[in-house]
Amino acid sequence: MFLAKTPVNVLRGVGEKYSESLASMGIYSVLDLLTCYPYRYEDRRKMAEIGTVLPGDSAWLRVRVMDVDSRRLRNGRTVVNVVVEDGGETLNVVFFNQPWRARQLRQCSQIWIFGELAVHRSKVQMVNPTVDTSPEPPQLGLLPVYPASEKASITSYDIMRFVEEALDRTGEVADPLVPAIRQRLDMWDRTMALRKIHRPSDPRDVSLARRRLAFDELFWLQIHLAIADDRRKRSSTGIRHDIACLDENEFFGILPFELTKSQLDAVYDIARDMSGDLPMHRLLQGDVGSGKTVVAALAMLIGVQGGYQAALMAPTEVLAEQHALSLRSLMSKALVRNDSAIGGIRPIAIGLLTGRMPSAHRKRILDDVANGRVDIVVGTHALLSEAVSFGNLGVVVVDEQHRFGVEQRLSIRSKGVDSGSHDPDVLVMTATPIPRTAALAIFGDLDQTVINEMPKGRQPVQTVWIREHKDEEIVWDRVRLEVKEGHNVYIVCPLIDDNERLEATSTAQELEKLSTGPLLGVDIEVMHGQLPANAKAEIMGKFKAGDVRVMVSTTVIEVGVDVPNATVMVIESAERFGLSQLHQLRGRVGRSDLPSWCYVIGNPTTQDGERRLEAFVSTTDGFELAEMDMDIRGEGAILGTRQAGRSGFKLATLRRVDREFVDKARSLAIELVSRDPDLAMNPLLRDEVEMFISGTEHYLVSG
Repeated sequence: MFLAKTPVNVLRGVGEKYSESLASMGIYSVLDLLTCYPYRYEDRRKMAEIGTVLPGDSAWLRVRVMDVDSRRLRNGRTVVNVVVEDGGETLNVVFFNQPWRARQLRQCSQIWIFGELAVHRSKVQMVNPTVDTSPEPPQLGLLPVYPASEKASITSYDIMRFVEEALDRTGEVADPLVPAIRQRLDMWDRTMALRKIHRPSDPRDVSLARRRLAFDELFWLQIHLAIADDRRKRSSTGIRHDIACLDENEFFGILPFELTKSQLDAVYDIARDMSGDLPMHRLLQGDVGSGKTVVAALAMLIGVQGGYQAALMAPTEVLAEQHALSLRSLMSKALVRNDSAIGGIRPIAIGLLTGRMPSAHRKRILDDVANGRVDIVVGTHALLSEAVSFGNLGVVVVDEQHRFGVEQRLSIRSKGVDSGSHDPDVLVMTATPIPRTAALAIFGDLDQTVINEMPKGRQPVQTVWIREHKDEEIVWDRVRLEVKEGHNVYIVCPLIDDNERLEATSTAQELEKLSTGPLLGVDIEVMHGQLPANAKAEIMGKFKAGDVRVMVSTTVIEVGVDVPNATVMVIESAERFGLSQLHQLRGRVGRSDLPSWCYVIGNPTTQDGERRLEAFVSTTDGFELAEMDMDIRGEGAILGTRQAGRSGFKLATLRRVDREFVDKARSLAIELVSRDPDLAMNPLLRDEVEMFISGTEHYLVSG
C-alpha cells in the first residue's frame, strides 16, 4: 500500500508537466506506474553483420558511417539518408523527420544501430533504427514497449525510464501470498514478477511474470466474491420450503410436455436449495430454447404452493410481458391451497407490473402485491424500488439479459418476508450462454446449474451464410414456401430508418424492398423498440396467432419471444451483429418439431467480422459460440467495458491463456475466506482487495 500512496512525482524527471501527462493516463502513484505494463516487447537479443541479416529480421549491427545526406521534402519534413558499411557490405539507413541525425552521425565513425531490414524499390534499407554511439556493445534483451499518448506528450521511452528509476528505488514489494501458497501455485513472488515483466531477459520471463500478476487480479475478484458469499450466508436466514410436492404427480402434471433429464436435474438442484436453512443463491444457465423459463416457473411454483409470493424480474418491458403470458399458459392448470375458497383451492394469480401501464391499474397491482393477492408478479428491475412491497415474498427469479451486479443481487433481501427476518430464495437466469470461466468471474457468489439438453423433438436449425445480395433468391424462395405452408418468418435488420452514415439495412428499407419485390402480396408487419408498448403487443399477438406471417423487426425480438410456428429467421447486414446476438436471434426459430432455417446475409469487411460469421454457421451450440466469441472479442463481450483506474484488470483476461487461473483463484479464495472471513490475519490482502474493488465498482455493483 506504500507504493499506492507514493505520488509519482517523487521520481527524478517527473515534474509538473510530466505529472499532469501521467495523470491523464491514470498514473498518479508509483504503484500505478509499476502496473503500467508493457503491451509488447522488441527483441534486441541478436547481433549480426549486414550480409547475414535477411529482410524482415531485426538485429544490432556494428557499422561504419560512409556518407550522410540530408534533404527537405515539399511537405516540410526532413529525410536523412546515411550509408553505412561493415565487412564490405553496405546498407542505406533512412531517418524521417529527424534532421539532427545529420549532425550527430557526421561526427561518428562507428555506431551501433538496431532495426528491421526492409526492401524498398529492390534495395535493402533500415528505417528509423535505434542508434547507439557508444563504443561498448549494447545491452541485449527484450525492450519493453509501453502505451504512449501523443495527446499527453508521453512516449514509451518516457514511461520506460520512469519505470526503471522506480524499480531501482523500490526494494522488496509486499506480497500477501506466503511462500507455501506460491510454491503450491508454482508462481513467482511479486517482487520478481514486477521486475521481470519490465526487465525480461527472455520470453519465458515475461510469461512467468505475467502468470503471477494476472493471477493477482483474478484472485482479488474471487476474494471479493467469496467474502460477499460468506457474509450473505452468515447473515441470512432462509425459508425452509416444503418440497414434498415434488413427489406428487400433480406438480409436473400441470405441464403440457415432459421435462428433459437436464431440466429435471436442475429442478431438483433448486429444490434442494429451497428446502435448506440458507436462502438459495443460484445461477441457472442453458442454451437458447433449452427451457430455463420452465424450470424457473417450477421453482416459483414450489414457493407459491407453500404460501409465499414469487417475483420474476426481466430486463425489458417487452420481455416482462412475454414472461407473464408464458407463465399464465404454463400454470393454467396449477392450483394453490386457499381455505377461504370453495373447495379449499384456487388458481394461481399472476400479475404484470410495468411503467407504461395506466396509473390506476398500476396502483391496483401494487396493492394486490402488497396484500398477497398476487402469487407471482412479473416486471422489470423496478420491482426492487421502494414503491413495491410484498406481503410474503419467498422466491425471486432474475432473468439476466445484462448482468445484475453483486450488490444488486444482495439488495433483493430487503424485499423478504416477515420484515426482513427471512431472505427470499434467488434464482438468476442468463439469457446468453456464458463460458464457465467467465461465469465464475461474473457470478462467483452463486451456485451454478447448467441445462445442457434441448427439449425432445427439437431439430437443429439449418444455418446458411449468404455473402452476396445476388444470391438472396434462395432465401426468398424458402420464405415464400414456409409462408405458403402456414409458418411464420422473422426478418431482422440492425436499423429502424435509413442512415446515410451507416451501410446497413433498415426495417423501413426492407419493408419497401420485400413488399414490392420478392414478398409482393404477403402481409408483413414491422416491429421495433420505438413503438408504443400496446402497438408491440398487438403486432406480436397477430404474429403468434398467424394473422401475420412475416415480421420485419429490429433486435427487439432477440430474447424471450416464443412463437413455435416460426421456421425461418433472416438476418440482414449480419456483420453488424455480435455473435451472441446472432445466436439469440437464431434461437427464435426451431422451437418446435418443425424443420427450421436461419439465413445470415452479410459481407464483412473486417477479419473479426469474418471470424464471427464463420463461427456462427459452424455450430448451433451456444456455449461453444460463447467461447469463440470470447476468443475473438475478448471478455469485453461478456464483462462489458473495462474500467479505468488503478485497480482494474490490466493483465488478466478470460481468454484461453488465463482460464486455469480462475479455478485456482476461486479455490484459494474460498479456502482463505473460510478460515479468515474478514481477512483479519491478512490485512495486506484485505487492503489490496478493497483497492481493486474501488477500481471496478461499477462493474461489480451495476454490472
